[in-house]
Amino acid sequence: MSPTDRIEKQIVLRAPRSRVWRALTNHEEFASWFRVKLDGAFAVGQIVKAQSTYPGQEEAKWEMRIEVMEPEQLFAFTWPAGDAEAADRSLWNRVEFRLEEVPEGTRLTLVESGFDRLPPERRAEAWRLNDGGWTEQTQNIRRHVEV
Repeated sequence: MSPTDRIEKQIVLRAPRSRVWRALTNHEEFASWFRVKLDGAFAVGQIVKAQSTYPGQEEAKWEMRIEVMEPEQLFAFTWPAGDAEAADRSLWNRVEFRLEEVPEGTRLTLVESGFDRLPPERRAEAWRLNDGGWTEQTQNIRRHVEV
């Protein structure tokens, strides 16, 4: 795996692991901090349709397939990074949220991988946009769980 194939972010949240888990896996809470409308609850194997609620990005729509829900440890989904219309799910990226209890609260490690499978003409821009997006989303979840 090349260094450009993945984005990794870590953040320590001053909240119990159970609280962070709920923010990640309860679709209503996820929708709130991620700033998206979702058409259903999260369950392994479920395809959930999403639409951005960020000002100026309300037209952005995509699907996500819930892959893993290991309580208070790992939540993962795949999605069409770099091409919301990508019908070929083999080109979708995997997003993982790993939780670890630490003295300060919960360490959240986010990894999005699969950029090297994207067509070369879309790869760098998709990586750049998602890297910035995940930086913002880690702060959104911080504000959501540390209230």
